[in-house]
Amino acid sequence: MAVLPPFPGTTGRRDWRTAFDAIRKLLANGDDTTQVFRIMRALNVGNAPMNYARLIATGQGGRIAYDRVELAQRFSDPAFVAGFAPGTVGAAYRHFLETTGYSADGLVAVSRVEPSVDDLAHPYAWFGRRVRDTHDIWHVLTGYQADESMGEASLVAFSYAQVGGLGWALIGTAAALKSIRVTGSTLFAKAVWEGYRNGRKARWISGEDYLTLLNEPLDVARARLGIVTPVAYLRAQRELGPALASYLSTQKTGAGAVPERIAA
Repeated sequence: MAVLPPFPGTTGRRDWRTAFDAIRKLLANGDDTTQVFRIMRALNVGNAPMNYARLIATGQGGRIAYDRVELAQRFSDPAFVAGFAPGTVGAAYRHFLETTGYSADGLVAVSRVEPSVDDLAHPYAWFGRRVRDTHDIWHVLTGYQADESMGEASLVAFSYAQVGGLGWALIGTAAALKSIRVTGSTLFAKAVWEGYRNGRKARWISGEDYLTLLNEPLDVARARLGIVTPVAYLRAQRELGPALASYLSTQKTGAGAVPERIAA
């Protein structure tokens, strides 16, 4: 695999002080999505060059990088989202947006709370946006519930296995460890560990052409990508119940509530 230079102007050093401040705030309020992006920027040093190099080393990665599609723009277009046939990944994503109230442009807005390199005209920044903008597609593919602490933490662990980055590892580990004390059980933590193992087993999803993937039948896509049923996660959902599965959220579910996110 090619080895690419670091992001221009970066020091290559991780900012652990910022990361620990952010994780403390995130564990106090799992709805504070801004802290996720602070952690990622503080710890995921060198992650974008590594993954961009991996992308362009794949058979279709060069074309995907050359096309440089901004997925948030596509996902924010109602006509684009409405056009997917029933049973496809895109149709499941449309249902996800309708039932959660989330949106691609909303996630972009949260990520811009602090100044960053995210919006730069640079291949690494583009790849970072690509990972951010497909987070909810990964929820659809994996079956991890988005408006739930355990579902987000499990997807965080899955994401760490897929794209690396110590930011993902810190969030998933901290949420899992705190869950043992809060729930009095290891079920939550086991679901997070399963998320990591399932991410390791699956194909590298960031190398997919998402505009093609969205038109693929959901079950076919899961099978092709090696995304298996999260058995430990589903068991933990049943046994812990909604309250403990979402212990990080300070908001209550119900009419008018804003769904919780601990990961972007």
